[in-house]
Amino acid sequence: MEHINWIHNLPFFSIFIAMFAILLTAMFRTAKMAKRIHMTMMCIVVILSAILTYHMAVAPETFTFTMGHYPAPWGNELTAGPLEALMALVFGTVMLLSVMGGWVFIEKDVLQEKQYLYYIMLDAAMGAMLALIYTNDIFTAYVFIEINTLAACALVLAKGTATAMVGATHYLIMGLLGSGLFLFGVSILYSITGHLLLPQIGEAVTVLAASGQYHFALLIATAFLFIALAIKSGLFPFHTWLPVAHPIAIPASSAILSGFVVKGYVIFAIKLMYSVFSVEFMHELGIIDILFVFGVLGMVFGSLSAMRQRKMKKILAYSSVAQIGYIYMGVGLGTEIGLTAACFHMIAHGFTKSMLFLCAGSFVKQCGNIDDMDQMRGIAYKNPVAGIGYTIGAMSMIGIPLLAGFISKLYFATASIFSEGKMAASLLVLGISMILNALYFLPSVMAIWTTKKGMQEAKRANISPWFITSIVLLLCINVGLGVWYQPVIELIEVGLQLLQK
Repeated sequence: MEHINWIHNLPFFSIFIAMFAILLTAMFRTAKMAKRIHMTMMCIVVILSAILTYHMAVAPETFTFTMGHYPAPWGNELTAGPLEALMALVFGTVMLLSVMGGWVFIEKDVLQEKQYLYYIMLDAAMGAMLALIYTNDIFTAYVFIEINTLAACALVLAKGTATAMVGATHYLIMGLLGSGLFLFGVSILYSITGHLLLPQIGEAVTVLAASGQYHFALLIATAFLFIALAIKSGLFPFHTWLPVAHPIAIPASSAILSGFVVKGYVIFAIKLMYSVFSVEFMHELGIIDILFVFGVLGMVFGSLSAMRQRKMKKILAYSSVAQIGYIYMGVGLGTEIGLTAACFHMIAHGFTKSMLFLCAGSFVKQCGNIDDMDQMRGIAYKNPVAGIGYTIGAMSMIGIPLLAGFISKLYFATASIFSEGKMAASLLVLGISMILNALYFLPSVMAIWTTKKGMQEAKRANISPWFITSIVLLLCINVGLGVWYQPVIELIEVGLQLLQK
């Protein structure tokens, strides 16, 4: 009898548990049970992901789990390696801490009778993101992209206000545009290769690229797939839904959307680049250079847009546009160190931006739901935990040493030096963007710590212990990534090497 390696079952069980939580929550239909089920599910998923990540760190490998033991094209497969395991652990932790820190906002902003539906959407988003990370089938990826889109729209709509409906509609339109383009790309790719599993598509693409057959069809399919994923992840100039959705979403939703939902599409794009098309073929098609150009433009225009804002959540939304630009710049460098920097920045940004949105949401709540920096003067003295969290998060985004953001920017600079033909542009834009980051983050930090003349001494707000725990843990992770980053970098490097077809 064939020996079964229980480690190889962890990706499937992680996805299954997330989806099973949806059924359990729908059965009980109460906010209290929904929260318990969700947090239990998240703890299990984080533990399973931590076990898998530890296994990959000790004995790196890439394995395939065939569901139902049916061969292709009838069977469906999951694949896992160091990169997938690490990202599953990061995204699960971001979700867990974002919901923990956002409980007070969920209970206040979402109707009591609708809260169980909110948790169902959280479960769906987590399950879809895990499936997107682990899947080895491009059509299965499309299915879970759709599930993730619908879940994200519901998270934006959670307040149920008119502005929330506008933001959710904008997100849905852009999301459906991305989904449609992705499906077109999948259809073209399937028609010329006859496969849906990534390794088999990769083998067929290698043969077609060498022979020159279907060159134009391959170009169109590749362009559709990567434009779709760029739209989904909010890359400039497809970012217009981000500044609309974040300011009207509750802080927990914003933390989750910015923290990991948009990153999952980038991870799948990297899997396609390595497992299906190869970096060399992407260079030949010109897709790599296009992603690089859009990335550097996003870094600059996202930051310039953030500088013009006076609302804190809009500043953070446009900041996310700029940070997505960083990630795509790293991808567009087309080198292993560039992709390593991009992956590390996804981790650093995920933990940092989630913390920033939770802190900003707390400020807005304490100002009577007024999101204006002028009205937030001295608010950090009322809520020092959120004030410290926001300040450290902003410093990390600027790139101050000993924080996670500094390490990612250091690796971007290093990657730029080793990128032929793109070094000058990369270093120049990287320097400009860091200056712009400081120009819009420092005024907001100064605002929350500066009091006006005649202001009464701020009384300490009653802060949820769960919010404090979440912010403290996010702070510790941020500093930890800024100091003990080498093991994470090494795991990313090994994961990228194992991804290559």
